[in-house]
Amino acid sequence: MAKLKKYNGTQWYFVLFLTSIALFSCQSNKLWISKIEGKEIKVTAELKEDSLVQAIITPYKKAIDNDLNKVLAFAPTTIDKSGEWQSALGNLFADVSFAKAATLLQEMHQQKLDVCILNSGGIRSVLPKGDVTARNAYEIMPFENNLMVVVLKGEQILELINYFIAEHKPHPLSGIVFGISDAVKPINIKINGKDFDSNATYYVATSDYLANGGDNMLFFKKGIQRYDLEYKLRAVLIDHFTQVDTIIAPNDTRVFIQK
Repeated sequence: MAKLKKYNGTQWYFVLFLTSIALFSCQSNKLWISKIEGKEIKVTAELKEDSLVQAIITPYKKAIDNDLNKVLAFAPTTIDKSGEWQSALGNLFADVSFAKAATLLQEMHQQKLDVCILNSGGIRSVLPKGDVTARNAYEIMPFENNLMVVVLKGEQILELINYFIAEHKPHPLSGIVFGISDAVKPINIKINGKDFDSNATYYVATSDYLANGGDNMLFFKKGIQRYDLEYKLRAVLIDHFTQVDTIIAPNDTRVFIQK
């Protein structure tokens, strides 16, 4: 039988200390954050550029700029969103969105579009006189919104119109015409040239943002069905600019004051 080595008192404590250190060192160390420091770096014209980063970015930037600056059409006059009840740019945007949504809705779901409404606040720039490029489309519609179609009952169409009147803003409209009475009520409502039927259902094109109740268009949340057309509103503008030589904004009356 092997004999254990004997230690005196001092040696025994020393061996115990070494054993404890060895056992402790075998355990996984637990790390934690004890301090966080930050420093503000102002982005100024004097900030030195990183040559390596610039070398990587520059080819992509040039390619993007070439695409954005390519001339697609011509605008003989500046088209903006100013107006009391409607605007030139709003009418243009609503009409080209209506046309694209109508085509996609028919192709994808075999349904007919009735109305298009967008929001004036979503238009973020003008279409300036002169050459029209894809960059103009990005400036007008910088958001990643998709075209949506929501099926609304007649009562929600009335909510839509009353919302429009209460807002008193030139929200883009297409497919619908109505008057405003002295009592600030909608009258003589026509949709696609036909008298409004409160018992009918209507297919309304809009953006996904508004379809989800954005800008307090809560009537859209009462829709009985919805279709995501998976098409960017910005792409609607770019396609229109590509397909025509000259950009002409519609100037027909869509909302009128009944006298």
